[in-house]
This record gives sequence, structure tokens and C-alpha cells, in this order.
Amino acid sequence: MFLRGTRIRAARRAAGVVLAVAVALLPTSTWSRDPPVPTPPAPDGGATSSRWSWPLEPFSLERPFEAPAHRYASGHRGVDVRAMGVLTVRAPAGGVVAFAGRVVDRDVLTIDHGGGLVTTLEPVTSALSPGEPVAAGDTVGKLSVGGHTEPGALHIGVRMDGEYINPMTLFGEVPRAVLLPCC
Repeated sequence: MFLRGTRIRAARRAAGVVLAVAVALLPTSTWSRDPPVPTPPAPDGGATSSRWSWPLEPFSLERPFEAPAHRYASGHRGVDVRAMGVLTVRAPAGGVVAFAGRVVDRDVLTIDHGGGLVTTLEPVTSALSPGEPVAAGDTVGKLSVGGHTEPGALHIGVRMDGEYINPMTLFGEVPRAVLLPCC
């Protein structure tokens, strides 16, 4: 009996070592919860560009991306930016309109950029229809009201292969704030 228990413990230890070595040899990218971030398409549809352009300019960052602990957990799956005067919303990158319409209490615009990358902008009232192509920087609608954002704020959500990613990785850093004289 003692010999059998020793063999079982030795087999379990060997299996643990094999598993540890296999995990150590995996690329570190497979350990991450976040899917890989693609290089966004260039406005002309040719070679890739380094980052997207902001849909609102000028703006201030209202609420950052908050990754959920797991797929169904609470979090903030996008960023909220506040318009600083201009209410025109522009396409952050080229693509095709996938959806434009009302969802519950807000107007929503979704752009499919290809390669599994989809952007949702809300609340945005748009005259565009699904299937219409848009280039980076094209006017896609006007900021409206509704949803979880305060009036005057835009929610930007980005999905890669159906999973939400932090949009800041595509836009680069937030433009630096500039203080202006008041009077």
C-alpha cells in the first residue's frame, strides 16, 4: 500500500512539473485578459496608421475605461468624453456603418472597421444607414442626449472580435489640457 501511494504522489508531482513548464513556455500574450489590440486602418484604406482620431474635438475626458473582472461583471466598457462646444461627431477611423438608430432611450451609431474591430458611439443622432461607408474624420452625426452619459457627453465603446477593449489604446493619449485666460 505504501509503495502505491508513493507512486501516485510521484505521478502527481511529475504532472505538476509538466504543467508548470507548459505554462511557462506559453507566450505572455495568452495570459492577458485583454485581446490583442490591432493597428487601426488608415483613412485611405491602405497602409495602417498609428492611431485613430477623436470623434469629438475639443473635449475633456469624463470617465475612463474600467475593465470588468469577467465577461458578465460590472465595469465601464468604453470612455466618456465631454464636448467642449462642438457637437459634431466624426468617424474615428474608416469603416462601414453597421447600425444607426434608437436603442431604448438613446440614439446609437455603430461602425464596423473590419478585422473584428467595431466602434459604438452614443448618444449620436445620425442620418447614415447601415452599409454606408465612412472615412476617418467624416461627420457621422450630432451628439444627442440619453443613455448613461450626462448631456453633452459621448460614450465611445470599441469591441475586438466581440470583446470590449480600452479605446484609449487606439486613440493614443488624451490631448493635453490648455488653460486659457478667463477674462
